[in-house]
Amino acid sequence: MKKHHFILACSIIFTLLFYKESIGVNLAIFGLVLTGLICYFFQDRFTDRSHLVLVLTSVLSCFAFAWYGDFVSFLAMFMSIVFLQFKTHDVQLKIMQVFPLVFVNGVTSLGRVFMFSQWLPEKKIHNNFAKKLIAYFIIPVVFVALFFTVYSFGSDHFSSLFTDYQLDLDIWQLLVITILGFYISFTFWNYWIPEVCYDLNPKLNNEFSNNEKAVNENTFSFLDLNFERKSGEITLLLLNVMLLIFIVTYNYEQFFEVIETSKLSADTHERVNAIIFSIIMAVGVILFYFKGGFNFDEKATNLKRLSKIWIVLNGALILSTAVKNSEYVSFFGLTYKRLGVYAFLILAIIGLVYAFLKIAKQKTNAYLFNQMVWYFYGTVLLCSFFNWGGLITNYNIAVNKGVEPKFLSELNFNDETRREYFLLHNLDGQYSEIQRENEIKRYQNETVLSKILYYEFLNEKK
Repeated sequence: MKKHHFILACSIIFTLLFYKESIGVNLAIFGLVLTGLICYFFQDRFTDRSHLVLVLTSVLSCFAFAWYGDFVSFLAMFMSIVFLQFKTHDVQLKIMQVFPLVFVNGVTSLGRVFMFSQWLPEKKIHNNFAKKLIAYFIIPVVFVALFFTVYSFGSDHFSSLFTDYQLDLDIWQLLVITILGFYISFTFWNYWIPEVCYDLNPKLNNEFSNNEKAVNENTFSFLDLNFERKSGEITLLLLNVMLLIFIVTYNYEQFFEVIETSKLSADTHERVNAIIFSIIMAVGVILFYFKGGFNFDEKATNLKRLSKIWIVLNGALILSTAVKNSEYVSFFGLTYKRLGVYAFLILAIIGLVYAFLKIAKQKTNAYLFNQMVWYFYGTVLLCSFFNWGGLITNYNIAVNKGVEPKFLSELNFNDETRREYFLLHNLDGQYSEIQRENEIKRYQNETVLSKILYYEFLNEKK
């Protein structure tokens, strides 16, 4: 199949799946169609294990979206299929380039669609084709239209055979869905990679080139390397001292000072936000001082040692924050945000480990980002497979924390447990519960393509 065949076929499939439908199983089916087309027509480009892994994750994330239909499962499905397409067609480009390319292509497709030579085949219309078109189509249509007009004036019954019926067709919705399907299909199958991406790609390698190893350029023109190296040592020494003091005071406030329960929530949010910015800035400091020749500078031993201490201290800060978040959970129960804090802290620990390895193994700055893109994707993928709303509900009920009717009714995919708890504690009839049950009925009354499978296997409330 040619590029325009893929675009046309996927546009038609998208229109059939989404016309007069809302988002549900249809989007998962469309994702499976895209995955299947890639696997069938481009299987010869599957050169390593990552392609097979992405095929598997694409299929699983499609099923996850069909079951849950939430944002996380959508993001997992979107990333899986886009990563698979990207890795299949441009193996040499680093995966971190996929994010700006998605944005660039989303914008430029609006104009590139009119560059017909890029995606439509160039064919010359031979005389035989023109003759067939005129003889077999145009002439018969013209004569049929003329005689139909004449006969319609002469017989009302003849005219009614062709006019006394209406098509149940929403022209505007059909037009919008068709255009949207064509736009998505065009962007997916005819994506454009600017030359700057290929020029930038060597700079995103995990290893330094021989030339980069040999050249140690100063960051600031007004400072030579000795001053810059010493500046880095002083900066990291002061940062280590300050971070150590902060860890001591932070843990003292957390575990030794008595905090009112009413203020625990606000204090925890403030401290977690401070930790988030601290970790981001910590990684930024490492990347600033070890962006090039300092990785191979024999005189930078102290700078490397101080950087490793800085990483370890930030790791200790993350562990303290995890303990504080756990204390917060023990007081108030689980929520999506508190689980999100755990996810961020795990990613932060992984990021610090790779920052440590970057220094120890003399890797490029891009090495850190190349690794973290996959870990971020893996986290999103993992989150899309689990029923976190059900987990939160079961945990909170078990510890009798965070079991307010309104809160439980706002959680997703916990309905059987929530109903049992409400029935046991005579909480039926809450306004929030009524809203939730009405929402469930709406999902269950959707047409087949618009359904979310979770609600199909959910029993009706007795």
